[in-house]
This record gives sequence, C-alpha cells and structure tokens, in this order.
Amino acid sequence: MKDDSRKHPFRDSQQDVKAVRDIPDTPQTRAPAYRLAFTDHEFMCREELRPVRLQLELLKPQLVMDERGIESTIVLFGGARIPEPAKKDTARTETLAELTKYYAEAQTFARLMTERSMTSYGRQNVIVTGGGPGVMEAGNRGAAEAGGQSIGLNIVLPHEQAPNEYVTPDLCFNFHYFAIRKMHFLMRAAAICIFPGGFGTLDEMFESLTLIQTGRMNRIPFLLFGKEFWERIINWDALAEAGTISPEDLQLFKFVETAEEAVAAIDAWDTSPCA
Repeated sequence: MKDDSRKHPFRDSQQDVKAVRDIPDTPQTRAPAYRLAFTDHEFMCREELRPVRLQLELLKPQLVMDERGIESTIVLFGGARIPEPAKKDTARTETLAELTKYYAEAQTFARLMTERSMTSYGRQNVIVTGGGPGVMEAGNRGAAEAGGQSIGLNIVLPHEQAPNEYVTPDLCFNFHYFAIRKMHFLMRAAAICIFPGGFGTLDEMFESLTLIQTGRMNRIPFLLFGKEFWERIINWDALAEAGTISPEDLQLFKFVETAEEAVAAIDAWDTSPCA
C-alpha cells in the first residue's frame, strides 16, 4: 500500500517501530506490556480484540483495491476439486472428470472479460476468485492469459493451502473471517458466475441469491454454468411450487453452458427488479 503524505505534525508510527528495535535489552523492555500495541501479536489476537480484527480485515483489501483503482469485479465461484482438462485422469470421480469442461469455460470466460477490462485500464470487471485450485485457478489463469490482473480472496483452512500461481501477487489476499471475505466478493460485484462445486460454492451461491432476493443487494447478472448439474442437485421448481420461494425468484439467475453465452447474457441482462 502506498504511503500518503503526512497530514499532521506528529511522529510517524513507522519511525517508532524502527526505534523500538534499538532500545536497550532490559527486563522492562522485554516485558509484553512494553510492546507497542499495534505490533504486539499476542495482544492483537486476544478475544477482546475481535472487533478490531474484523475491521482490519475489511479495511486492508479495501484500501489496496482502492489504490489499484478497481471499481468493479466479475465474481467466479466454483469447485476446488475440478481439475483442468489436461489432468482429467486425476479427477476423484467420473463426474468430476466430466466437469473439467467447466474449468476450460471458466478460463475462457475470464480471458474474454479481462480483455474487456483492459479497455478500462483494468479498473472495471476485474476477475475475482477464491484464489485456490480448480475453477478458481481457471479464472485467475484466464485473466493472466489476457495480460490483465485478477484478485484472489484466500481463506486460512485447517489443511495446508497456497494461492494458485495465476493470482496477481499484489491482489492476493488472505482472510481469517469468512464473513468479511464474502463481503469483499460482493462489494464491487458487477456479475456473479457460479460453476459446479460443493458446500462452499453452494454457500456462496445461496447467500448471494438471498441478498438479491431480499433487496439487500442490487440485481446483477447471475449465471449458473451447467444446467444439467444444477438441476440434478437442486429442484428449483419444487421450491417455487412449495411456496418457499416465489416463482419470480427463478428469474434472478440464468443457466449458461459456454463462456461466449455467459458474456452475451451479461450484456443483455435486465437489472430491473423482478415483477
């Protein structure tokens, strides 16, 4: 992040951070109480500091993306377990092997949208993914192939994980709080694209749909790649027939199969509220 010119006469915090490294080593200076509060890891991780950590996790990516001039994003959600077509034989199941075609579609879609983004100097319609493998990797990979930037919103998980190699390094974030990560997915969203996936993808899809359905978020293009997959695992019509959702809610999203179809759907999308 850039350093803004100082707007006050007080000593800069970074100067004190450096100065503290040169203080005499005594029992007093080694004591936890003596540490500067904002550099004290144990203090910052205390239970009582959760509100501060939530604020910092919201603020850091916000500042970085603002400084990069990013105005809008295209969100890609999808399964981490879907390999690229060239590695189809490594898929855990036959179904995952068949779903590798959506890795390719995500890659192509991200490339097409990034080529468009570059006409606005990379400020609009920037691809954002969860930064991991599978469909997420495909999205960042397509953006990199187009020569553009893309965002990765990673999350710390119990098992070892590293960001995929195609995320723009300066836009590769890591989160502790799922809720704050979700906010950053949607705060700049100009379109949401859902590819086949598991619990995480379903969670992200339904939370986003609920925000739009309840009017807590503006209606934006909402595309589900793979009609056969989605209609197999979710009986959308049954929800409407049962009255648990309104028939009009089924207009909040559209099924697509290819990257080109998705681009056309975004261009033609009616963002006015459903009747």
